[in-house]
Amino acid sequence: MAVAASLLGLEKRSLREQALAALRRAITSGELAQGQHLVETELSEMLGISRGTLREALRQLEQEGLASAGPRGRLSVRHLDAKEIRDIFAVRGALESLAARTLIEQPRRAKAVGELRDALERMDEAAGRSLEDRIEADLDFHRLLCRLSGNETLLHQWQSLEGSIRMSIMFAGLERATSNMSVDRHRAIVDAVESGDAATARETILAHMDSASDNLVSDVAPAL
Repeated sequence: MAVAASLLGLEKRSLREQALAALRRAITSGELAQGQHLVETELSEMLGISRGTLREALRQLEQEGLASAGPRGRLSVRHLDAKEIRDIFAVRGALESLAARTLIEQPRRAKAVGELRDALERMDEAAGRSLEDRIEADLDFHRLLCRLSGNETLLHQWQSLEGSIRMSIMFAGLERATSNMSVDRHRAIVDAVESGDAATARETILAHMDSASDNLVSDVAPAL
């Protein structure tokens, strides 16, 4: 297995958390490709950690939806197909449009809109930095929208999808992934929330998700 650059060299902090972060980066960036077996002996040597610590990190990856177990229990980087991508974005659309509607109904909407605009600024600042920074800024925006709704169940459900969302980001490669992170596309969501029109906010978010999933899978033939 080729050595992924992001898997080399961990500091003596929380080795499990560092291993988990390094593996997430490698999967999200495509250094560890979809379908690639996660071989414990090789990964523990690359990361400089015990196989026990590595297993803990791999279990977390499986729970997050970044890794999946095969027939013999061997873990591989999860492989998504076009239908799964569309399903993920459809569920995101339902959750985030509910978050927007709930937020619109709250008296603190103006303050929340200010926080969302701050998140847009962070996305804009991240545009000139690494892919990892851009992904985190994008996810932070959507997570914030859900958190500001005040609905903890909704936020928990969104967070349970986060691994799958990360997997979907690089499905069609870097160019399409980054085009989905356009600040202008996200500004339309904030403008819709600020308008106070729940129907407009819902339509804007659903259109955002449909457009993003179409961008990722438009050239992919459906699975037979």
